[in-house]
Amino acid sequence: MAELRTTEPTQALGCCGTEAQATCCEPAEKEDCCATATESSGCGCDAGQLTEVDDLRETVRAKYAAAARQAADAGGWCCEAGFDPGDTGAQTFGATLYGHEGEQAPQEAVNASLGCGVPTAVADLHEGETVLDLGSGAGADVFISARRVGPSGKAIGLDMTDEMLELARANAAAAGVANVEFLKGYLEDIPLPDASVDVVISNCVINLAADKREVLAEAARVLRPGGRFAVSDVIADPDMDEQTRADMAAWTGCIAGALTETEFRSALKNAGLGEIEITETHRVHEHAGSAIIRARKPAPQ
Repeated sequence: MAELRTTEPTQALGCCGTEAQATCCEPAEKEDCCATATESSGCGCDAGQLTEVDDLRETVRAKYAAAARQAADAGGWCCEAGFDPGDTGAQTFGATLYGHEGEQAPQEAVNASLGCGVPTAVADLHEGETVLDLGSGAGADVFISARRVGPSGKAIGLDMTDEMLELARANAAAAGVANVEFLKGYLEDIPLPDASVDVVISNCVINLAADKREVLAEAARVLRPGGRFAVSDVIADPDMDEQTRADMAAWTGCIAGALTETEFRSALKNAGLGEIEITETHRVHEHAGSAIIRARKPAPQ
């Protein structure tokens, strides 16, 4: 499937900075060059153009690249604890959510987690299965899955962030885990064949996608008939205010991009998935909660 694109490009901030001018035009021609940047298909200033989808992806990518660098340098990601309705100091995102489940993955991968749940705990994985983790980050859920499916199975991680992929592959090499693979790509355009995986998991990443319905359609495409969808994700309350939805900082913090339960159910159904279950596990924000979302691709009759 083609990579998502919007019809009206917007010019990226800094397009006409000093570095861009060096490949776009002479400084003296800067004004004319940048005025026509959205009309041509050349390089330089044009290379800085972003569609709305690209702009969102870059914002998300930049945050998670920084998290990967911090985790690589410090052995863990120091992130916000999230909303705590009881004011108890409990963390609503990250490594502490894994509990004993985290013992099945390299600690470096678990420490770098920015997830809002533990999808492997409810995915009911079996020996010999192929598992795909959407937005795999440093690989914690991939490594847990790899242990569950055993040497005859395989766990695949998909991420768009080079720094996260590098960290995940380093974790795999250090731990000597052989039945894993980490792929670069977008959730809206999964680089795998139709009907090639048994289970799709994800940990608080689908809500970050610009087109969540396309992500779910792609997940359904790569699932084999009878395959399972089991993810942790943020579900927005129906009354989430528009200011929160529009806040890009909240989007990259897993809040503003979230679907409501009704919207998620509808998108899963439209993608061709059935047996849908959505169960909230804990609150992560005044207007949103973390939930386990499960569904299944119908098997042939």
